Amino acid sequence: MKKFKGMKTGLILSGGGVRGVAHIGAIKALEEHDIHITHVAGTSAGAIVGALYASGHPWEAILEFFKTTQLFRFGNYALNKPGFVDPEKFYDRFLNYFSEDDFESLKKPLYITATNILDGTLKVFHHGELVRPILASASFPGVFAPIKIDDGYYVDGGVLNNFPSDLLKKQCNRLFGVYVNPFEKVKVEELKHSYTILERVLKILMAKESLGKFADCDLVICPEDLTNYSTFSLKDMDSIFEVGYKATNEAIEKMTAS
Repeated sequence: MKKFKGMKTGLILSGGGVRGVAHIGAIKALEEHDIHITHVAGTSAGAIVGALYASGHPWEAILEFFKTTQLFRFGNYALNKPGFVDPEKFYDRFLNYFSEDDFESLKKPLYITATNILDGTLKVFHHGELVRPILASASFPGVFAPIKIDDGYYVDGGVLNNFPSDLLKKQCNRLFGVYVNPFEKVKVEELKHSYTILERVLKILMAKESLGKFADCDLVICPEDLTNYSTFSLKDMDSIFEVGYKATNEAIEKMTAS
């Protein structure tokens, strides 16, 4: 896409659990349309995809990472920590994908968010150690144990900022956003478990905060078909990837035709 060449172009990647695999499909479509991303901001699953992308990994490798990372393997369960899964046990897995455990080693500037549950503030990570902030940003509360970094105790950045367009809008000429938490009305019978209630409450809060920031972007991809997939469903990654790819292609083609 010639009109975007030479511009500082930011990519905003929301949280959304396994639905974050749609971000990878979006990246594939952006590349095929010759849209060169210079800056990345992500939250939760978007922080994981964004970090791997900013490190220079192709979309194929990022998709393979998600497919082969066994989130709920017995050995990953948290012991004496407030959560079912201990994100610290993924440290070595993540470290293998980066040349150094440092934001400065990345090929694109990256900003990720996490929520400090001790004082209720948002933390933006951009410098220093890389892996633990990624793990913190993706630590969905109630499922993953919080991550201690310095004096903070961090969980999912999506609690306070699930669509961090504000982190890039002053630095970039153009912003593309991918939002993988489409909001829809649900039925009572769909709220069967405690984690589905928690997921629903967080989704309501995230939607209210995120939708108001769509105006920061030149284009927002929000695949409606993602409502068919659960936040924690691990068996539909190929389908979720295709949803993100198709929705991004359609959105770009519609934008260029107007």
